[in-house]
Amino acid sequence: MWLAGVGLAAPWPAAAQALRPYAVTGDAILEPLTTARGDAGRGRALVVERSSTCILCHSGPFPEQKFQGDLAPDLTGSGSRASEGQIRLRLVDASRLNAATIMPSYYRIDGLSRVSTPWRGKPILSAEQIEDIVAYLVSLRE
Repeated sequence: MWLAGVGLAAPWPAAAQALRPYAVTGDAILEPLTTARGDAGRGRALVVERSSTCILCHSGPFPEQKFQGDLAPDLTGSGSRASEGQIRLRLVDASRLNAATIMPSYYRIDGLSRVSTPWRGKPILSAEQIEDIVAYLVSLRE
């Protein structure tokens, strides 16, 4: 088990930027980062929003998005391939599973290099945004 707390600026108040503690068990973060369940609708909106960077590398069931990435796995059926906890860890800190990954650590601020000054000390996504994306990706079943 590992307790942790990703590294860029975010569009929420400074008080909300504090990382909430979480525990890594095996290849997953079993417990949500928030007390409220994530919202799959908000999660989908985050995934298809280019500024979140998801579809720069991933493709998926997003017919409204003309250009989708092909550097990372297709997100279609992600809820059939991985558990909620496994998806959560991949969003929080994919480098824990693959040190050579090109996927950003969306909820980690320590041990990062080459982070632009405005983003230092801040997670890319809030805990709520992570949970929204988890809720959406878990809902994608083949």
